[in-house]
Amino acid sequence: MDSFKPLSALLGGSLIGASAALLLLLNGRIAGISGILGGLLASPSRETGWRAAFLAGLVLAPLVYAGSGGSLPAVAVDASFPLLVVAGLLVGFGARLGAGCTSGHGVCGIGRGSRRSLIATGTFMAVAILTVLVTRHLLGA
Repeated sequence: MDSFKPLSALLGGSLIGASAALLLLLNGRIAGISGILGGLLASPSRETGWRAAFLAGLVLAPLVYAGSGGSLPAVAVDASFPLLVVAGLLVGFGARLGAGCTSGHGVCGIGRGSRRSLIATGTFMAVAILTVLVTRHLLGA
């Protein structure tokens, strides 16, 4: 939170919300990243193009920003590679179990007033808070 800037957070959140709303309005689809990736990895269909473009935009947008003179934040990962693999698998399992990920439920579902998404997002947040409490404060990791 040392470099938090309310204006950039507001701008970033507005761009995320606008892109999710546009995808829903123009394509009739929810901007849930796990569902978009899952649909892309499934058998090829007429939806492959927009799914690939959406995911490519997630990867390319920061590169374009950095290439145009913007500065990206430094990223430091203190966890071991095996721990990251296990964490990634748990997140993937949770996304399947919850029938969606934080982007689908937290950004799109809450905006649509979905009761299921409100419960899912509350669960995500409660588990995240509990995980930080246990790993950082009780175990001292």
